[in-house]
Amino acid sequence: MKFFLSIFLCAASLVSCANIGSHVPATSTEPPAFHDARSRALYLYSRSRLASDEGDYVSALSNLREAIDRDPSSAFLYTAVAENKLKIGQVQEALEFINKAIKLDPAYREPYVMAGVLMASAGKDSEAAGYLRTAIKLDPAKEDAYLHLAVSLTRLFEYEEAVNNLKELIKLNSESVLGYYYLGRTYSQMKLYRDAVGYFKKTLDLRPEFTQASIDMAISYEALGDYDKAIEVYQTLLDEDESRVAVQQRLIQLLIQQHRLEEALEQLTQSADSGLSGAETMRKIGLIHLELEQYDDAITVFSDLLEKDPSAHPIRIYLGVAYEEKGDLDRALTEFQKIPTDSSVYVDAIGHIAFILSEKGKNDAAIEILKNAIAVNPSQIELYLNLSTIYETAGKVETALQLLLDSEKSFADEPRLHFRIGVLYDTLGKKQESIDRMKKVLSLSPKDAQALNYLGYTYAEMGINLDEALGFLKLAVEIRPNDGFILDSLGWVYFKMKKYDEAVSNLEEASRIVDDDSTILEHLGDAYVARRDSKKALKVYKKALELDPDRKEVADKIHRFKGEQGER
Repeated sequence: MKFFLSIFLCAASLVSCANIGSHVPATSTEPPAFHDARSRALYLYSRSRLASDEGDYVSALSNLREAIDRDPSSAFLYTAVAENKLKIGQVQEALEFINKAIKLDPAYREPYVMAGVLMASAGKDSEAAGYLRTAIKLDPAKEDAYLHLAVSLTRLFEYEEAVNNLKELIKLNSESVLGYYYLGRTYSQMKLYRDAVGYFKKTLDLRPEFTQASIDMAISYEALGDYDKAIEVYQTLLDEDESRVAVQQRLIQLLIQQHRLEEALEQLTQSADSGLSGAETMRKIGLIHLELEQYDDAITVFSDLLEKDPSAHPIRIYLGVAYEEKGDLDRALTEFQKIPTDSSVYVDAIGHIAFILSEKGKNDAAIEILKNAIAVNPSQIELYLNLSTIYETAGKVETALQLLLDSEKSFADEPRLHFRIGVLYDTLGKKQESIDRMKKVLSLSPKDAQALNYLGYTYAEMGINLDEALGFLKLAVEIRPNDGFILDSLGWVYFKMKKYDEAVSNLEEASRIVDDDSTILEHLGDAYVARRDSKKALKVYKKALELDPDRKEVADKIHRFKGEQGER
């Protein structure tokens, strides 16, 4: 019905300003004394208006047909018939009456607008644009045709004409709220988001309560990467009206994306307390508790969901993970074992079961359960990858590698298989074979951030192909800008290239994101040393050794520093 609504909005203006001869007087229920056919036609039109307002379109059309019999040259009457035809869904017949109206009076504007809206709603934007351009020429002072034309032009990717058309409207009416709004929409579609934001702001200056303009402005801020501004706009909308469910969902999504989990959790909790949320909201609440390491809260949420729906196997996986992360391996194992073999998450459950058994020192049992699962599900690559990891954990690296090489024919185009083979080759000291496998990964998936990082870091460690390594790691950072380990690799390449300022910048950011990794801290300390900043170097070396007291090379660096500084 949205299709017809847009027609009604356009057609509603017809009866207030169009005319049969020169103008239409106010409707009256008292029959006048008829001096000629045109007066009778006017009376019948008035009766049709009353019937149409009451929803009696049959009577309205009957009166209009009789009116046309009295005044067959009236373009206005044919347009009125078209309006009523649209209200009852007779689109093709409506178009026929519109075309008759245009033929009778080519200078009559209203049928062109109706035809433009009708064509646009049917997806025929080129035809719509033709009608609407004519409507604008006939009366440049009315804004509806400008707006409809701009929408059709943007769908035709005729952005320049759309913008010029809307700017012409604003020249005619500097207070045109919709003119500014559609300029914002058009610039947004052109991906000129800063211009879009400016026009949305102007829209809101004129009409602060225009919610959709605020939402579109926030979306433009998102596109610009100014997430704080976007969140601020969404939050303001919610402060004004807490019932805006769609806005709240968008805000929650953005907060989660920006890893502002506490704020997202607050919004989700408000949604749950309002009674408007369902199982999906509670699932998100549970997952955020899990991410924030609030395991007891996560367990409570997931347990409540399973009490309502015991067959929700993905929720049971989350519950098992919560117990696993909490350290309650027995309870985790119990939950994973409840997943039936025909469940879509059965393979995930088997993986968790195997790793729990391995953690308990039962590698043989873990291996056996994965072998059995592979026998039943030979097409599930995750089972092979998990089994290779258990073999590696048990010290059987060669066996792990052979397992994956034997399965290569079945998964030749699977990047994860080649990545895992590359890692195992590296573990066995076969660097060239490892590099070849990582290149194979990139041939299948050119934007695989893990493979890009692995290759870049390997080259840096070997001190070879540093320019190529830099290219790999810049791309990896572009794909995953908040990954501290990739930033560490990038900083380490810069260090190897003797670009110490760039090295320090990236390594400091890496250590900020991942503040508990001794290798990153050691790299940062080495970069500080290269820049002759001994105090900072000693500080991060000490922190690295606190995190991993077994790192002898770090202890040696600290000892050397103390010797140089005369410390005891």
